Amino acid sequence: MKKNRIIFVITACMAVTAFAGCGSENKKNYDQAVQDLSQGNYDYALKEFTTAVSAGYKLAESYRGAGIAQFRLGNYQEAIESLNNAFDSDKAGKALKKDILSYRATAEFQAGLYDAAMADCQTIAEDYSMDSNTWYLTGCVALAMDSYEEASNDFTQAYSEEASYEMAIQIYEAYLEHDMEADGTRYLEAALKTEPKTAEDYCDRGQVYYYMDDYDNAVKELTEAVSKDSTEGMLLLGRVYLAQGDTSNARTMYQQYTTAENSDPAEGYNGLALCDIADGSYDSALENIASGLAADTTSDEMQDLLFNEIVAYEKKLDFATALSKAQEYVNAFPDDKAAAKEMTFLQSRTS
Repeated sequence: MKKNRIIFVITACMAVTAFAGCGSENKKNYDQAVQDLSQGNYDYALKEFTTAVSAGYKLAESYRGAGIAQFRLGNYQEAIESLNNAFDSDKAGKALKKDILSYRATAEFQAGLYDAAMADCQTIAEDYSMDSNTWYLTGCVALAMDSYEEASNDFTQAYSEEASYEMAIQIYEAYLEHDMEADGTRYLEAALKTEPKTAEDYCDRGQVYYYMDDYDNAVKELTEAVSKDSTEGMLLLGRVYLAQGDTSNARTMYQQYTTAENSDPAEGYNGLALCDIADGSYDSALENIASGLAADTTSDEMQDLLFNEIVAYEKKLDFATALSKAQEYVNAFPDDKAAAKEMTFLQSRTS
């Protein structure tokens, strides 16, 4: 339901331990880096981990942290270099090396270095141990290399290790990106056989039904999630209503979400902007986008907001501004093929 979904679950939790012989200032800086990484403050985390590296403090972990921050900032080649340094560190134990390999393979995948990513996945399989995430990552790499049978086997292994709604959705999304929706749908159908117990389960089931274009059941499941005080359910229900063309109910959900506890207001403002665009209220859309950008948001949500800003200006027939925004966007997110096509269209309108 969210574009540009990262294919591997990047966990920003890092163990913080004392380091004998190092000053308290180095530890304080490192601990702050860990906290910033976990909270999505990737620019700050990168600077702090870089400082830790310069001080020689917890080199393997600091290089790893820098690599994760660079990955989340979209700097894949820099992430690979930092993770190389982390892996080569004398202080990296076996468990940490496996973890670093997983992150490095993910960065290589995102950078389009599929042979290198597959080599790291094979190293994990041969020298360490596979789990649901590494099976899933290997399947994504195999899919990108057009090795469809291998991808199918890897995804089957991933789901057998973790037969969850989330894993089913991830596998479906991987197939969807390659226009192989039918191959992924069987995982969604399998997940629906599981009895829901928690608000999160109802959210996941709602998302499954959304992907299957069964909006009535999606609304039913997500309404149950919201009744169980699920903030995420509000956001997803807004998306389902919007897909149905019901901008009134969608707007209500997004407005509730922007003020809900533990929500990301930027996502709610983005949803409101989408409602505005659907209703032809482009100035209102730009106001909501501005509010979203002003909120404390993640880089992924900022990308969505900036893309929709281009769309709003285009809908206003302000092609010059739309082109200017598109050029800025493409410079920041060069891998977005949809934006590249949009810029080509806008150039034809302003030439």
